Amino acid sequence: MSHRDSYTMYGTTILCIRQGGSVIIAGDGQVSMGSAIMKTSAKKIKRLAGDSVITGFAGATADAFTLFERLEAKLEKHPGQLMRACVELAKDWRRDKYLRRLEAMMIVADKSVSLIISGGGDVLEPENGIAAIGSGGNFALSAARALCAARDELSLDMTLEYIATAAMAVASEICVYTNNNIIMEKIEE
Repeated sequence: MSHRDSYTMYGTTILCIRQGGSVIIAGDGQVSMGSAIMKTSAKKIKRLAGDSVITGFAGATADAFTLFERLEAKLEKHPGQLMRACVELAKDWRRDKYLRRLEAMMIVADKSVSLIISGGGDVLEPENGIAAIGSGGNFALSAARALCAARDELSLDMTLEYIATAAMAVASEICVYTNNNIIMEKIEE
């Protein structure tokens, strides 16, 4: 039986949180091959389109870099239209025989929208401004939602950086494929 299935990407956690006009994407630094940790400080977050877009990936590294390049080309073709560029990428990803084999997912964000892109042709915008992918994604997502709810309900002063760091710490304590070497990129209003 295979360790992988088509919906779970093992080996990382990527978290995106949007608040007001600001958005942050955080990712851990662990790279695993099977049960071995190969690297602890990988950068899975990247800026594109003249730093106006941030993206993070979960899945195979070479596949992710292929997708970054394809997304960059779509953004050049459709400047300032992140949603359209992502839909075009998802269509190519679904239709192209080579791209269909890629094992990765992406979270992409600019100043106005956050999106999850999958190889199944999905382009999803999270309802509450929080999204996560990867093997530790659900842990980070749950923690981020709880922290944002507590912040809002209790009028606490928590920055996006604090929430992202705390949520990623929860994921790193639960998911064996996620570490606490967190890298973040932020776009501010």
